[in-house]
Amino acid sequence: MSEASTTFMRRETDEAAEVVARLLEREGRAIADLGARLRMMPPAAIVTSARGSSDHAASYLKYAVEISLGLPVASIGPSVASVYGAQLRLPGGVVFSVSQSGQSPDILALQANARRGGALAVALLNRTDSPLAEGADIVIPLHAGEEKSVAATKSFVASVAAAAAITAVWTGDEVLERAVRDLPAAISRSARMDWSPALERLVTARSLFTVGRGPAFAIALEAALKCKETAGLHAEAFSAAEVAHGPMQIVGPDVPILAFVPADAAEASSLAALERLRAFGGAVFAVGEGRDLPSAATGHGLTDSIPMIVAFYVMAEALARRRGHDPDRPAKLRKVTETL
Repeated sequence: MSEASTTFMRRETDEAAEVVARLLEREGRAIADLGARLRMMPPAAIVTSARGSSDHAASYLKYAVEISLGLPVASIGPSVASVYGAQLRLPGGVVFSVSQSGQSPDILALQANARRGGALAVALLNRTDSPLAEGADIVIPLHAGEEKSVAATKSFVASVAAAAAITAVWTGDEVLERAVRDLPAAISRSARMDWSPALERLVTARSLFTVGRGPAFAIALEAALKCKETAGLHAEAFSAAEVAHGPMQIVGPDVPILAFVPADAAEASSLAALERLRAFGGAVFAVGEGRDLPSAATGHGLTDSIPMIVAFYVMAEALARRRGHDPDRPAKLRKVTETL
């Protein structure tokens, strides 16, 4: 077995395509029913509840729904319910809770609070025997299986794939539905792509900017977290629009920029922003089909960023080892984080 395949993080990343295929096969009917329900009875309010990588998946859902349906989606801080005790008023609304374990007390508290306030509770989670599943009205299992690495990979990919699938059936967008069906193949191709130019630069970097817009900003958030979590590399995520403000001041050769640029409505403006960063001396790596760091296209701007995170995970696992870290067992972290 090669060195690159010995960590759980790498093995679980390599399982992502199979996980998404299993999710779409086993939960296709449940997702279609949920989409039909939301289409027939549009929610009065849409909120999300999640932490960590799951919150980044919720951010992906937010952008997908807002872009496709024009319906605002709000991320509610779980402490509103778990610590501050405020009762949310959500008659006719829906709360999407995203979780790998389904055990965190604050996520449980917010889901229960939202239901008391009149919301339909939809849980996207990997553990269907969890308290979060028991307290939900609708459960969409992610079918990621056991995840042994502290760093979530295949469960995150399954979460964003589920969000894309829900959005596709909710909108009735046949092109998006086809792109979702093709995700396993695109993910599999992306997992084999060469990101060694970025790897070599990041081994000695002191910091990193990750950049994206729309759904790709959610991917940038996830990439920044994984750099800190697995490789001990400080990283910050910015919108491609925001990075041109204050963050521009510290752009330079020792602060590389990893930019996720899907083929969507923000593509041209994002590429223009990256050119400005290069002009200031930034070491910019653009991610996408035919770009500095390759990723498989999916045929739809909403889903193009999903294979990108898989290619990133492969690079991040190698980066962690090159920087002397065990990506499976970060010294200060554990798999299940129960917050209040």
